[in-house]
Amino acid sequence: MELIFAAACCSVLISILLKLAKTKGFNALHMIAWNYASASLLCLLWFKPDLQHISVSHTPWLLIIALGILLPSIFLCLAKSLHHAGIINTEIAQRLSVVLSLLAAFFIFQEQFNHLKIIGIALGILAVLSILFSQQRNQKAKASSKQAMFYLVLVWFGYALIDVLLKYTTGLGIQFAVVLNLMFICAFILSLVYILFTSKTFGHAKNIIAGLGLGVLNFANIALYVKAHMLLKDTPAIVFAGMNILVVVLGACSGLMIFKEKLKLMTALGLLLGLASVICLAYTLSV
Repeated sequence: MELIFAAACCSVLISILLKLAKTKGFNALHMIAWNYASASLLCLLWFKPDLQHISVSHTPWLLIIALGILLPSIFLCLAKSLHHAGIINTEIAQRLSVVLSLLAAFFIFQEQFNHLKIIGIALGILAVLSILFSQQRNQKAKASSKQAMFYLVLVWFGYALIDVLLKYTTGLGIQFAVVLNLMFICAFILSLVYILFTSKTFGHAKNIIAGLGLGVLNFANIALYVKAHMLLKDTPAIVFAGMNILVVVLGACSGLMIFKEKLKLMTALGLLLGLASVICLAYTLSV
């Protein structure tokens, strides 16, 4: 359980750092770009993927490139969502992207659904609709409210799309560690090229250092979660539920205590529905 808690803490710390970045004068895009440098290096050292025997002709490079573009793009949307919608709403939207992934699994991968999984998906959709409605009711800043809703939807759909593409790519017979390392490297190269063309620089020193630190947290989040699944391979429901519930709860606590976010009625409803959704979906893994 300690690994799950540590992974959840890393995930929430990423959100906190990204939210603080803008107020402290950091460039989120530059940080995100450099985070993939340390993440890819750590991935290489930790998972030791067999990159030497990659088949150039059989590797789905288009999917790897697509993931390399999506990763930093959705990461940037996450930063924007944290700024406009707050940590509480963003964490709920990010964690409930699993609902869309499950729907994709049903339609694309022909996975079977039971009644409990359907209830969990329905609760997840209602939770996301609740937090979107909470933003719509913000009449004081309509422009900011629209941006908040826009980025929340992008986070929800974006992380689901990444999850589906990852599942499809590994389903082709390629090791997860190899895919992870390749898409991190691809994301770093493409992001670096983009910021070089747009800002004529690789980034200021403070953004590079902050980005490398962000990458350590980003990779630690993934590595600890994978390790927890390996140690608790007979009880995946505990890992799934523990991770998602802890991230949502810790995210809510950090939003309320650190950033003084207000817990609106619809946001609170979305939080409760989201937790209920995770519990229902986790239970389906145990039966």
